[in-house]
Amino acid sequence: MSDQAPFIPSAPDEDPIPPAPWRVFRIPGFRLLFGAQVVSSMGDWTGLIAILAIASKVSTAGTGIALVMVARMLPGFVLAPIAGVFIDRWNRKTVMVGCDIGRAGLLLVLPFWDNLLGLVVISFLIEVLTLMWGPAKDATVPNVVKDPDQLASANSLGLIAAYGTFPLGAVFFAILAGISKWLGDINYLGRFHQANLLPLWVDALTFLVSALLISRLVLDERERGVIKRVSASQTWTDIVDGLSFVRANPLVRGVMVGLAGGLLGCGMLIPLGALYATDVLGGGRSAFGLLYFALGLGGAIGVVTLLWLQRRLPREAVFTTAVVTTGSALVAAGAVSSLTPAIFLIALVGAGAGCAYVTGFTVLQERVGDDMRGRTFATLYTVVRACLLLALVLGPLVASASGSIANATVNGSVSFGTVHLSLPGARLALWLGGFITILSGIAARRRMRMASKADASNS
Repeated sequence: MSDQAPFIPSAPDEDPIPPAPWRVFRIPGFRLLFGAQVVSSMGDWTGLIAILAIASKVSTAGTGIALVMVARMLPGFVLAPIAGVFIDRWNRKTVMVGCDIGRAGLLLVLPFWDNLLGLVVISFLIEVLTLMWGPAKDATVPNVVKDPDQLASANSLGLIAAYGTFPLGAVFFAILAGISKWLGDINYLGRFHQANLLPLWVDALTFLVSALLISRLVLDERERGVIKRVSASQTWTDIVDGLSFVRANPLVRGVMVGLAGGLLGCGMLIPLGALYATDVLGGGRSAFGLLYFALGLGGAIGVVTLLWLQRRLPREAVFTTAVVTTGSALVAAGAVSSLTPAIFLIALVGAGAGCAYVTGFTVLQERVGDDMRGRTFATLYTVVRACLLLALVLGPLVASASGSIANATVNGSVSFGTVHLSLPGARLALWLGGFITILSGIAARRRMRMASKADASNS
């Protein structure tokens, strides 16, 4: 099995990002894969909202919601290395089809498990299957697309399918919940909340549609060689080999460091958005909503801009520049005190983050061999989840601690001549997050330069 990169541009003047990104839809396999992503993602958002709605009713004080979210996050920390080995060993189309069918089955039986324990168990099992499906899909994209010039387009559209369907899922849930409630109580389901019945079963149907679409894919997985049964000890060896590969490969480490630092730093904006809108900008709920709208819109603009304007820049440079730009925009957003410039800067944060996310995935798909791709993406998913969760936890803590320190040392404000600047905790936390992101981009650039020197010396 070759560990060489599957996609290497044949000429230095070759465009790393295609001038006509919609041409990726001419690939029949990609149309099937993209359709499966759109359908299952919209259903997944619908189902998640329904599960959270049930959790809020079967428990008090938010305990159910917290336990469900823990159940959704835990598999990513515990099972990702093992999942990566299986993805590299098994037929990936079979993995995705099986995971879709399994998720559909779990959602179909959920109405009969209307207690908190059943909700947590089913949420955990759904996330285990999702953890297998996601890396298998990302590892399959190069085998479907084949043309390296179309990878960025495929990843951008995949990102839109995964996250752009969230508002559609929310609207879909509201409509289905209303229809389900209008149909009346279904007595044979006992105490189950009938308003969530239709959303969950329609979500199950979306996974079955996704399984049908993926089953029609024709994949060439010969690069990994013949897939054989191996012992449990070999499974452990494969896990160690995968982690060693991630640790030893400077390019892979660079992508991991850049995405990890970016999520850890800029992820603080998510829990601190409300505090930032009130304590720094002096706004209210409307300002809070506008900021999150700007973040999402900026992410969409970043993905589209990546496809159209960065045609002759190497992807490694695009990735690290996007990470540094994201951190710089967050620092600048923390420095302003009015809503209008904050909206533009937060949009820039979203644009940089979207660009970095897509480019990072594309770099790994191009430069990691098919025999290691599943384990690499499983590790990346773990890093992404861990850093995002850490940002959600640390953001409020850092804001509270830094605000207390500023009040105790400089009375909560500083002056530079005629300029007076207050120092609420949210502002200081965003500055810290921005600097962490900038440093992660610089560290990623150093590692990618190491990879480029190593490639040059080996050629």
